[in-house]
Amino acid sequence: MAVPLNLSLAIERYDRHFPFFDNTLQLPEGLNLTVYQTGQSAPLRDGKGRHERMLHGGDYDVAEFSLSTFLMARARGMPIVGIPVFPRRLFSFSQMWVHPDSDLHQPRDLIGKKVAISSFQTTLSLLAKGDLKFQYDTPWEHIHWLLTTQEKVPFDFKPGVRVDYIGGSREDVAQKLANHEIDAFFLPHPPHSVVSGKLPARRLISDCRAAEIDYFRRVGDFPIMHVIALRQELAQQEPWLGRALYDLFNQANSLAEEYYEDPGWSRLAWGRHYYEQEKALFGSDPWENGFRRNRANLERFIQYSQDQGMIDSIYPPEELFVDDTLNT
Repeated sequence: MAVPLNLSLAIERYDRHFPFFDNTLQLPEGLNLTVYQTGQSAPLRDGKGRHERMLHGGDYDVAEFSLSTFLMARARGMPIVGIPVFPRRLFSFSQMWVHPDSDLHQPRDLIGKKVAISSFQTTLSLLAKGDLKFQYDTPWEHIHWLLTTQEKVPFDFKPGVRVDYIGGSREDVAQKLANHEIDAFFLPHPPHSVVSGKLPARRLISDCRAAEIDYFRRVGDFPIMHVIALRQELAQQEPWLGRALYDLFNQANSLAEEYYEDPGWSRLAWGRHYYEQEKALFGSDPWENGFRRNRANLERFIQYSQDQGMIDSIYPPEELFVDDTLNT
């Protein structure tokens, strides 16, 4: 009898990941998973710092991972490879916050302003800077960027770009905005004090939902934030593993989809209505995994990364993933 393969997997606690935690997944024979609920910037049951722990600490065999840092790691030959599963996605406009009293109402108003972000390479930071430049004619090079987090993969900033490290937590950033010490912040997780109403802030675009629907219709996709990363050594030793993991995440998505058949599953009173509205607006599943469906999405991020000096040259997205998953 073959020796089972025991893997450690670190993921967030999204609804599409519940089946990994409640043992409702049907694992392929010979595969055992120890699943860790590890956050990135916020601690979960099993701690935080998931991306660094996967890349630098070797803590996990498989992990949900920053797309931006993943693009940089692959360009530098670091020992991880991807599965075309994208468990976190965000539009950039919903994450752009300014002071309610400010006269900032559109992207070009940010030119010359101080904008706080996590790290320069954080995927939301990469997306927002790229969208400003390529979608809304607002060169990110003309904004003063203030960083709260150190870079996970070191790189040199492009000459002439104004970047300063200020450190601090998300709550510190919210307080700086309230005190008018900064003009805006773009963060993948807004501070609790802002979303709870304790500190004043508003989104840059008043109707960001309409702006993001327009973005989706023009661009054609819901921007990727995270990818599933696998230790390259494992992918080479177990050629079947990449496709098996891809199938497992799709199985989890299908199970999570069934949750919404119950109109009382979500704590949102009209959760089922919102679900149906999104289906109608997007016209297809905006969370669809697979390489071919997401190729253009990935190409856009690679373009943004090269433009922002994080990778030296544009490379084909086929180089990101286990070979056996490229036909998905």
